[in-house]
Amino acid sequence: MKEYISGNILGEMNNHPDSYSAQLNSKEFARLSEFITAEFGIKMPAVKRIMLQSRLQKRLKDLGYKNFSDYVDYLFSKNGLENEVIHMIDVVSTNKTDFFRENTHFDYLLNTILPNCYPPNNKEFINIWSAGCSSGEEAYTLAIVLSEYKKKNPLFDFSIFATDISTRMLNTAINAIYKEDLTDNIPLGIKKSYFLRSKNREEKKVRIIRELREKVSFSRLNLIDEYYATPYVFDIVFCRNVLIYFDRTVQEKIILKLCSKIRKGGYLFLGHSESIAGLSLPLKHVIPTVFIRI
Repeated sequence: MKEYISGNILGEMNNHPDSYSAQLNSKEFARLSEFITAEFGIKMPAVKRIMLQSRLQKRLKDLGYKNFSDYVDYLFSKNGLENEVIHMIDVVSTNKTDFFRENTHFDYLLNTILPNCYPPNNKEFINIWSAGCSSGEEAYTLAIVLSEYKKKNPLFDFSIFATDISTRMLNTAINAIYKEDLTDNIPLGIKKSYFLRSKNREEKKVRIIRELREKVSFSRLNLIDEYYATPYVFDIVFCRNVLIYFDRTVQEKIILKLCSKIRKGGYLFLGHSESIAGLSLPLKHVIPTVFIRI
């Protein structure tokens, strides 16, 4: 699989620096927060200084820096901009996802969109984009849903393109190995069909079956880039629980770019906590947080 980025981003965490941790002062935080907002669109108000300080401790340790002054100087050097920025974003990114998260979306896809737009006994192929896929649970959930539909409609087929800003999360998604307890709420029949249990039962891990893994390609993509180098225009785009980390202006720009990658009559799914009310977009509301591209 190739590699390539889109975004699940910064959230609130109760991170408290250890007594021996390096301290991130206001001036250093300002440089970092301005850069993160400008380059990745992530809101970084002053209240997130301690959170950022805590998360970056690992990078200081890995690089051998004793203070943030040296780390910040390195980050903004030519070498740092080329090599460290991607690691910095990996560390500070929040990646919260689950299999079948916000399950009403998958029910609507399986029971309404697929039978109406891709009826049985028709030879159809659809492309779906999971934008902000994190560690892959959403993309593989989509693959499971579409595979279940394909069982009853053998002429139907699909591919899934999944992107995230974090290479660390993308590596997890590509390997497709998860803690077994993440599948606790998945019906037993689905688990038996699409998950393999580790032979070492002490590990308590599962892996997505190869046939399903081959249906998903992962790449790195930053949603605030001017252009999205995706392989094609999509029938359906999932971009859920990502926009909440951007301000309103950036949200509108991102959705417009997403719309440019959705065919007319295709669908956009957003997270249940996200609203696009008041934005000027080529979208028609269908059900809460689901829209048709017009």
